[in-house]
Amino acid sequence: MFSTDFSSNDLMFLLNGAWVTMQLTFWSIILGSLAGLFFGLLRALLPRASQPLAWVLDVFRSVPLLIQFVLFNSFKSIIGLNISAFSVGCIVLGVYAAAYFTEIVRAGVLAVPFTVRRASRSLGLSFLQDLRWIVLPMATRVAFPGWLNLVLGVMKDTALVMWIGIVELLRASQTIVTRIQEPLLVLCIAGLIYYVMSLVVARLGARLERRWQEND
Repeated sequence: MFSTDFSSNDLMFLLNGAWVTMQLTFWSIILGSLAGLFFGLLRALLPRASQPLAWVLDVFRSVPLLIQFVLFNSFKSIIGLNISAFSVGCIVLGVYAAAYFTEIVRAGVLAVPFTVRRASRSLGLSFLQDLRWIVLPMATRVAFPGWLNLVLGVMKDTALVMWIGIVELLRASQTIVTRIQEPLLVLCIAGLIYYVMSLVVARLGARLERRWQEND
């Protein structure tokens, strides 16, 4: 007969960890999206002038995220920066997301046909009006699937923040496993919670895409 020491308090502990995971994902995606949008426009519209920026962003895309967490957390202590581990997690994940979202935005902007932009300018639109009313709406539809995949990837990457002391979902599950010694059950429950969170995000994204298609 199946028996377990897993209790309702353990489930609440996991859910609290999941809430931390969602907060980390939300703030890092906000930071990454805003910075990535700005950087992506620079890379698309001023490719030569923004080449040094591309080299810097390549560093954040190439260096494993765990190393970035450890290094930033160490530098924070060295320079005496008084910010919480949660803030460190949001900043590192945000910069990491920005490095990827920059290329997503760049690809979306470059996917807009040049003839469309030339036609808008011939109708009297200024550069900023063309960018706001023509380029960005069209680029958004191209870039959205990549952005959605980035959100799901960042949500899973939040598991690495446990190395700097943040109790998110995976760290919470490991704490429970250490206490009750039932890794299969606990990790299955944690995996189910990850799946539900990812499913909600994916379904919301799919619904938004369908609305765009219906309005075409």
